[in-house]
Amino acid sequence: MTSTSASTAPTSPPAPTDETAVAAATAVLPYVERWIAYRAWKLRVPGVQYAVWFGGRVRLSGAVGSADLASGTPLTTGHLFRIASHSKTFTATAILQLMEAGRLRLDDTVATHVPELIDASSGIGRVRLRELLEHGGGVLRDGLDGDHWQHAQAFPDEGELLAMVRDDGVKAEPNSRFDYSNLGYGLLGLVVSRVSGQPFADYTHEHITAPLGLDHTHAELDPRRAGDYATGYSGFHTSLERRPLAHVDTGALAPATGFASTAEDVVRYLAAHRLGSGELLTDASKRLQRRRAWTSTPAGEVGYGMGLILEKVAGRDVLGHSGGYPGHITRSFLDPEDQIAVSVLTNAIDGPAHELSSGVLALIDAALRTPDRRSLTSGPTELGDTSMFEGRFAGVWGVRDVVRLGDRLVTLSPGGPDPLAAVDELEVVDDSTLRIVSGDGFGAVGEHIGYERDPAGEVVSVRAGGGVTLWPHRVGEEFTPPFPPTA
Repeated sequence: MTSTSASTAPTSPPAPTDETAVAAATAVLPYVERWIAYRAWKLRVPGVQYAVWFGGRVRLSGAVGSADLASGTPLTTGHLFRIASHSKTFTATAILQLMEAGRLRLDDTVATHVPELIDASSGIGRVRLRELLEHGGGVLRDGLDGDHWQHAQAFPDEGELLAMVRDDGVKAEPNSRFDYSNLGYGLLGLVVSRVSGQPFADYTHEHITAPLGLDHTHAELDPRRAGDYATGYSGFHTSLERRPLAHVDTGALAPATGFASTAEDVVRYLAAHRLGSGELLTDASKRLQRRRAWTSTPAGEVGYGMGLILEKVAGRDVLGHSGGYPGHITRSFLDPEDQIAVSVLTNAIDGPAHELSSGVLALIDAALRTPDRRSLTSGPTELGDTSMFEGRFAGVWGVRDVVRLGDRLVTLSPGGPDPLAAVDELEVVDDSTLRIVSGDGFGAVGEHIGYERDPAGEVVSVRAGGGVTLWPHRVGEEFTPPFPPTA
């Protein structure tokens, strides 16, 4: 099965809220799991935890790999990950809740609520809450000494945070450009505490996580659950081996990076940010939170609202956040229009959370789209059960999957970061034959794919497009083509 480019142009997808769309999106989720498992294995990621929410509830929650390589502990959906900068979404939500309660204004200066900064030589005291929320305050990102991110020292406490911003905290004129700042969100957390009269962790628990029933989400390292955290690991940047990285308290920067959670909790939390949910904030505040204030690059592909990254994934406008903590890379987002939430958490500092989360949404999007011409109209299936053809097949040149995506049967490669980068659309000819009906002309369009089965009906081999034989393959199994060795 040759690797070719995307095929028939589909129409716009329906929102997965009606019965038909929910069924189509749900049907592709078993393949989503297989694709994640293969990518995680191919990239040798210690572990991946993932979840998908749509149609009113969590539809997929899974985990592959290891929570701890030394002990061989399998990763589960209950293991905790440090979701790092996802924390900013909680902090921004808390500020907007206090605004709705009339306890602060977004145009208040930081010094209004943190008077220690009134006379700061850096000018940090005059930066407004709105500017901090949007990363438009010109505030230094992590301080002049940011080696707490490498565990060379402890994360700053409140006094150290105030000292860090008092003299050297501002690097640009406020409201002049996008300057992502963990220090700025540390200050916002301090504002939440001062205005509410509660420690930041207590406020977010009482007003955000507890009302949503997020029992596995908390604002900082919880020593009572030490055994529940997935061990984080270094990357392959400079070594062929990974080393464990400790979980540490993030101090006054917890509002920027301290939160821990599970993928399932994260998608439930993001779903609460959809308009009309009646949760967390009024719809007016939710619209304000997702309003694009800045773009992060000259081309403008990625924007920022108030604690939310705004970008396009699989052609869809999504909002959410990514996170990088020593040993954990995470990414989650919500398509607010079609109300689909995706979260992928990895326990390695080079973990592929970005590509995996994008791939998950791309596969769901493909399942929801109806092609201009349905290809499953000939042969014995008539848009019915195509499971006799589906599976993963391998040869010397790689791995190909045959998978049902909504009203299409396709073959694609799970080996790359984009599962839909090399798609051929297939047509059923008979119960042992498919035909490639569209794809790139460099491939085998128009040719047949033949299945050889044993007496029990199990697939023994597949004669793919181009005449190359492939064999059934499972993730993690060593594969050697059953040919005699060559001289």
